[in-house]
Amino acid sequence: MALIPVTILTGFLGSGKTTLLKRLLSEAHGQKIAVIENEFGEENIDNDILVTESKEQIVQMSNGCICCTIREDLRETLQLLAAKKRKNLLEFDRIVIETTGVADPGPVAQTFFMDEEIAETYLIDSIITLVDAKHAPQQLNDRQEARRQVGFADQIFLSKTDLVSQEETDALIHRLKHMNPRAPIKAVHFGEVPLKEVLDLRGFNLNAKLDIDPEFLKEEGDGHDQGHDHHDHDHEHGEHCSHPSHQHDHGHGHHHHHDDDVKSFVFRSERPFDPAKLEDFLGAIVNIYGPRMLRYKGVLNMKGTERKVIFQGVHQLMGSDLGPQWAEGEQRLSKMVFIGIDLPKDIFLQGLEQSLV
Repeated sequence: MALIPVTILTGFLGSGKTTLLKRLLSEAHGQKIAVIENEFGEENIDNDILVTESKEQIVQMSNGCICCTIREDLRETLQLLAAKKRKNLLEFDRIVIETTGVADPGPVAQTFFMDEEIAETYLIDSIITLVDAKHAPQQLNDRQEARRQVGFADQIFLSKTDLVSQEETDALIHRLKHMNPRAPIKAVHFGEVPLKEVLDLRGFNLNAKLDIDPEFLKEEGDGHDQGHDHHDHDHEHGEHCSHPSHQHDHGHGHHHHHDDDVKSFVFRSERPFDPAKLEDFLGAIVNIYGPRMLRYKGVLNMKGTERKVIFQGVHQLMGSDLGPQWAEGEQRLSKMVFIGIDLPKDIFLQGLEQSLV
């Protein structure tokens, strides 16, 4: 049986997740989607889309999609769905998990790596975060879970941009890119996104392209390619900012940086890595900082192989794979991006530097 793709949908309260879900479920796209709602709130999917209000936790929908609300463990729900699919009791092509507005999507993503039975049945496609442009500046200042959701994203959708000025939108995008330079950011009208931009994004693929916002790299690198640059963003992020939100937002555009605890940085080097040293170093930092490491990914030039080595991780879990060969004449440049909560950039950069041949 082919692996069943899973999309994890997360986002701030009121950002339009439910609107997006309702569209996914009611649009005739010819795919049967199972939705797992991991939340109890006023925002649950309306009963008029559901065919029955049954007491069972899995409900058939009018267009053949199914919806279930988690009352116990996500793993059990996934196993139950897989078992019903195998016995032809339920038909679905993919799963969308909606996490609560306050959840950290990390443990949800980890479920798919840690449990063998789950890993043999499902495949994470991507984590999508919806951000409400009107309330984001305040939510990002006040709530770490909002910042974590941004750090985890493979794709960010910005809703309610019509309610704020272009300058505010630009400042928000600038801020989000500092937190997560991997995720493309698109403005959408309250949850209305073309479905092809939601499904099959392959954000968890171990592929050889490492999308980092090029502007971010330019700013970060300042022309040094060695990952040495001690020119660090943190200094521009207004040290004197004391956090309660109302002190911000005077429309200072880009000049007013926030010192968010979710940050990202990039390491680059033209020298190859020594595989044993790198493995030891990564093992050590994941041990210490794993809970604060949200997402990380790299395309690496390793001594001893003509192929690119691709690695990525979520929290303490990492995986790596051999990618395509380095092309003739291609610059063999290792590039890594780390997104996390108050990670000690200098320790990481120095350790990576020492893992080179």
